[in-house]
Amino acid sequence: MDVLMGIFQLIMAFFLAIPQILGPVPALIKEDSFFHEWSENQAYTEDYAVVIEKDPTEDFVILNLADVQISDDENYYSEYEYAKAMINRLVEEQQPDLITLTGDNAWDTVSYVTLVNFIDSLGIPWAPVMGNHDGQGCINEFWCGYLFYEAENCLWEFGPKDMGYGNYIINITENGEVIHTLFMMDTHDDGEWTVDGKTVSGYDHLWENQIKWYEWAVKGIEEKAGRPVESSLFIHIPVFEVKEVWYEFYEGHHCAACNKNFTKAQLKDGRCPVCADEITYAEKDESRWTGEYADKATGVLHETPCPGAVDNHFTDKMLELGSTKNVLFGHDHVCNASINYQGIQLTYSLKLGCGAYYEEGLMGGTTLTIGSDGSAQYEHHYCG
Repeated sequence: MDVLMGIFQLIMAFFLAIPQILGPVPALIKEDSFFHEWSENQAYTEDYAVVIEKDPTEDFVILNLADVQISDDENYYSEYEYAKAMINRLVEEQQPDLITLTGDNAWDTVSYVTLVNFIDSLGIPWAPVMGNHDGQGCINEFWCGYLFYEAENCLWEFGPKDMGYGNYIINITENGEVIHTLFMMDTHDDGEWTVDGKTVSGYDHLWENQIKWYEWAVKGIEEKAGRPVESSLFIHIPVFEVKEVWYEFYEGHHCAACNKNFTKAQLKDGRCPVCADEITYAEKDESRWTGEYADKATGVLHETPCPGAVDNHFTDKMLELGSTKNVLFGHDHVCNASINYQGIQLTYSLKLGCGAYYEEGLMGGTTLTIGSDGSAQYEHHYCG
């Protein structure tokens, strides 16, 4: 009976969503016109970024939602209602000034329309980025982006040409001065590369032209402000260094025979380095950071981190420029780890809701709170 009711509710939602499903279709023939030309030789101007003015008497609160991923199936209504209740609770408790979504927002067309309409109805400015699954169950990524573009309270911009969908900048100002910058960037889906003569395929990452665009903007904003401006980055797929640190410093592999935990680097041919017995992933164990990251990282990694398949050296660029101090991402649903990597806080945002896979106790939202000095602090808020 529940399955039949779920299908009925999905059918009803489909008919109600038809105007919005078809709305972006005419725009597809002029897709290029929604992007702008960019060159690293052009001058950065203050009107290039979206601007939100911060109340000088209060902190600026950003609520990030990751991997909502409701779908058009018999679970559509229950997944949506669960996510809706969780979002309402987070909004009520955290009173955000801005809502961000770090990709894999919904699987399919009806779900996408439903989620966009609900987030927009909250009356709070919001800013999404694309994940590797956005557009897969819909017409395409442009269709998803056009829904954002048309939403009344959404700050989404398609961004520069040939960089994917949705690379844009939000400047947080106080008394008219930029105090913090948010970089919203597309990490795409899958890719293929040649490394040392061998073909490597897997998840994608920020492209070379996106990294140049980021550097151009960081330097331009600093020049206009007359001082360095702290920034945060919102992406879907984690940066490469997350897996590197996990490999060396997270004791997430358990040997039942020895009753010991090991890092991935310590294993020998995938087995216990002490007794050669089989290893299981210590999913339900507490945070197991070791070595130099024992006091630099918190939280758990209940699955292997899945960054881009090859290193694009973007973190090196962030370190070189010195602006970005927080990176928020999703993608891996059962992780809440936050790693201080040479002064940059690399943080898994909590997964929102029960779409796709999830784990009880690791769901909710993550806030980034910005003070008048422009510094930002993350915090997880658990809902299930």
